Amino acid sequence: MESKFETSRLCTTPRSPINTPVQFILSKILAGVTQPLIWVMVWWAIALLVIRRRHRLALNMLWVENRYSIPSEELIGRHAGVIVLGGATGRPDIYLSRGQVPLSEAAERMTLPLTWMRAHPKFELIFSGGEGRLLATGTTEAELAGAFYRQQGVDMRRVRLEDSSRNTRENAQLVKALLGQRCENERWLLVTSASHMPRSVSEFDAVGCNTTPYPVDFKTSAAATWGEYSLLGGLTRWQIALHEWIGILFYRNTR
Repeated sequence: MESKFETSRLCTTPRSPINTPVQFILSKILAGVTQPLIWVMVWWAIALLVIRRRHRLALNMLWVENRYSIPSEELIGRHAGVIVLGGATGRPDIYLSRGQVPLSEAAERMTLPLTWMRAHPKFELIFSGGEGRLLATGTTEAELAGAFYRQQGVDMRRVRLEDSSRNTRENAQLVKALLGQRCENERWLLVTSASHMPRSVSEFDAVGCNTTPYPVDFKTSAAATWGEYSLLGGLTRWQIALHEWIGILFYRNTR
């Protein structure tokens, strides 16, 4: 019989409305149109908006990222393990050709759990991430994550890989299916980017998972800094905040 700690893959899940092909494509298109470069024809208007409303933009970003506090270290060991959401791995072709797993700016999603795995011998790591690109590469984030954790010396018997999810809702659905009642009966740390945490918590709550948010990958300091101004930085934060707000509204209206 397979050990509960044995690395596993899950490839099926009950589909909710968000998982239909049309809505999946629509969600990716909505994510794409929030990219600042798509707005090149109106960049002066955006620039003026950022300049005149930079305080409001900063406050919006702070609200998104400060919604959940970081749990104290003494609470970490009271959890069965950690659920890590995909979004921190880089281009698969680099791994396939170089043998090294590239990490993105959200690398803390991948690296922070290493400390807990070493400090708590019974800690489990659940990684959730499939092929979320419209143009599939044939390599899932779970495959890259598995390679990364093996390279870091993690005991893979304590790691479970979910490799079918394409978005946050499917992350929650598939992790719940993977863990079963343990998702409700035991407490799990939930690790993702701070800006992505409100949407993630909402989806995991919806499927009944018992999670403690542990936000990482902050794009703002604990307090707004008004003395510095960067058009590129403002556009980037604007894009992140808008992407998350659209995601929250889209999921809320399709549940």
